Amino acid sequence: MAAAGRADVLRSKIQTQGTLVAELKKNKATLSELEAAVKQLGLFKEELRSLVDAERAKDLGGKEAAEKIRTGLENLMVQRFFVIPSFEIYGGVAGLYDFGPPGCAIRDNVIALWKRHFVLEEGMLEIFTSALTPEIVLKTSGHVDRFTDLMVKDVKTGECFRADKLLEEVIDNLLEDINITDAERKEHLANRSKAGDLNAAQMDDMIKRYDAKSLKGNELSPAFPFNLMFETPIGPSGKLRGFMRPETAQGIFTNFKRLLEYNNSRMPFAGAQIGPAFRNEISPRAGLLRVREFTLAEIEHFVHPNDKSHPKFASVADIAMTLLDKSRQGKGTDEPLRISAGEAVKAGLINNETLAYFMVRTQLFLTKIGIKFELLRFRQHKDTEMAHYASDCWDAEIKSSYVSLLCFSSS
Repeated sequence: MAAAGRADVLRSKIQTQGTLVAELKKNKATLSELEAAVKQLGLFKEELRSLVDAERAKDLGGKEAAEKIRTGLENLMVQRFFVIPSFEIYGGVAGLYDFGPPGCAIRDNVIALWKRHFVLEEGMLEIFTSALTPEIVLKTSGHVDRFTDLMVKDVKTGECFRADKLLEEVIDNLLEDINITDAERKEHLANRSKAGDLNAAQMDDMIKRYDAKSLKGNELSPAFPFNLMFETPIGPSGKLRGFMRPETAQGIFTNFKRLLEYNNSRMPFAGAQIGPAFRNEISPRAGLLRVREFTLAEIEHFVHPNDKSHPKFASVADIAMTLLDKSRQGKGTDEPLRISAGEAVKAGLINNETLAYFMVRTQLFLTKIGIKFELLRFRQHKDTEMAHYASDCWDAEIKSSYVSLLCFSSS
């Protein structure tokens, strides 16, 4: 049997066995019966994990093999006009891409599936708001002051790099060394997980510690913050300062009162928007995965703060997820936990039913569009990176030949 087919069989067996364990507990079975059922469940899970790990190694085949496959795919996409660098005949601009006819077809299909999977099936309220946003909106949301990444420059060429990504790449290269000790690996992983949380002084210390250099091997400048929003004046006088929105959520928030009234003042409800967003990425070197203009789909599901249950949670409670919680990250490990959504909520790993429900729905969407379950995980935000309004937050990340890619955020 093919590995994919065997994995599906094992998942089915795990689900069935998990149901059996729950029934035995409910019916107060004997301790020996319960232990035997739990042991069998563990064997199924261990077999699936071994199969997944073997397939993951086969799929990625090492960094060099993965880069070779990726380069071939990117060249093919350009040759077949799926996607090409924007303004190619003038030399192009990093981080900007045009979609050809087949690329447009794929893009439209993904958007249509997103709307069907979330907006229609969940009864969400869809809106479409302006991408050009006045400063007061983004000042209130904190983007003007805090929507920044730390940047470093090659002191010889002036080339700019996003500091945390450069540091992560340096650490990733060290982690590939099979001769490092377990203690060293644990330390490197802990430092890697903190890369996005460091202030400028801490980043300088870490870059010095790992002797990080530019891609050309030159020394780097001290780290400094760089705001990722594109600024533009609104109107001919230039007095009204504006920005091209970096995300689509603000349009949902500013229309909250209207959406609530449209929903006959009933809670909970969700607002959804899909449209263009813009980020002035420091060094967009990851193909289509990190660009300066892109289509962004966002959902804001509003619940009562004292009741975060979800009426359909039971329908997803038994679905398995791969979670890398903040506790594991703090201990310097990237080994995730396989657990069902229901167990995760019961254990307090995921804060509430509504959050867990939409994490599962996100997982189902990603697998629908072709993402392998084995290459998908949810990473919990650490306390130092949590948004000020969030009680819990998880990113859906996909293993790729570049880096783990942030795809969806749930908070």
